[in-house]
Amino acid sequence: MASSFPESTSSSIVIEARTGYVQVGWRELWASRELLYFLAWRDLKTRYAQTANGAGWALMQPLLSTLIFTLVFGYLAKMPSDGLPYPTFAFAAILPWSLFSKSLERSTLSVVTEGGLIKKVYFPRLIIPIAATFINLVDFAVGLLILIGMMAWYQQVPQWTVLFLPFFVGIALLTALSVSLWLSALNVKYRDVASVVPLMTQLWMFASPVLYPASLVPESLRWYYGLNPMAGVIEGFRWALLGKTAPDWTMMAVSLAMVALLLIGGVIFFRRVERTFADLI
Repeated sequence: MASSFPESTSSSIVIEARTGYVQVGWRELWASRELLYFLAWRDLKTRYAQTANGAGWALMQPLLSTLIFTLVFGYLAKMPSDGLPYPTFAFAAILPWSLFSKSLERSTLSVVTEGGLIKKVYFPRLIIPIAATFINLVDFAVGLLILIGMMAWYQQVPQWTVLFLPFFVGIALLTALSVSLWLSALNVKYRDVASVVPLMTQLWMFASPVLYPASLVPESLRWYYGLNPMAGVIEGFRWALLGKTAPDWTMMAVSLAMVALLLIGGVIFFRRVERTFADLI
């Protein structure tokens, strides 16, 4: 008597090397969005775990920087501030700059930091620098509340231009992400890249209108000044929140084009070299 057994069915997933020059893999990224949320939430909890001051540490650096810059550049050096109180003028620039610099530093280290996870399981590696970049929005949101309080103290009422604030915040994040895609990939092979980033961000700050208004830059050099994406972000941030003179839109267009080029090039470079991460970490 013959007995019949159900035919066994098995399925397997084959991971193959990508063909062509570059494929971003948008579907892969979307399918792994829960991992993005997990990495961001884990980093957030780790950052403030077993700390006495909690999120207060996120405020100390911008507040102390604003105090020092106000004393040195606002009162002693008499740096112009486009008719705005220097404390709010400085803090409105330090806030997006801190978002950019912290995102850049954390994202540059992110791939090496997640080396154990990279060696164990496959997932879109782009998620790692993206999560490390956008997690800093929490610190930014806390700092924004302080800036609103400072504006109330100086009786500065936001205008309709505040509607553009999310746009400039997004550009700051994309700028950090575009640069970190290059640096995080290079840091896997050359670990001294991480040591260069703090110095690079410090010099970059002085090349951005954090301590001074962009109006001090000669008109003939505005186009070249716009090659620094953060110049447009900071000027746009002040315009959106404090209602200062509208930024130079030519400089802004150059900044946006620079961000787009850095981001496209960074994605291509990252995706081309990510296949070697597990071997080099």
